Amino acid sequence: MTSSLFLNTINGQIHDKRPLWMMRQAGRYLAEYKAVRASEPDFISFCLNPEKACEVTLQPINRFAFDAAIIFSDILMVPWALERNVRFITGDRPQT
Repeated sequence: MTSSLFLNTINGQIHDKRPLWMMRQAGRYLAEYKAVRASEPDFISFCLNPEKACEVTLQPINRFAFDAAIIFSDILMVPWALERNVRFITGDRPQT
């Protein structure tokens, strides 16, 4: 979801107001994020669920009326997908 302000700005139009976008991570403190996260058995399942990734991506936009967002994922999903011995342990930080 993006606003026309955001799209117009990246296409070179000048506006009085700058568009505001945020990375999805900034919403991890939201109660609605925590509820969706808790609905999956583990972090990998959560990241690999496109409906839930979309839902948590849009949460800060819906709450704060930001102009755009980056789709939810985790940077460590790349080494995990490449089988580089990254493990996500529930209730703990990622392990190598």
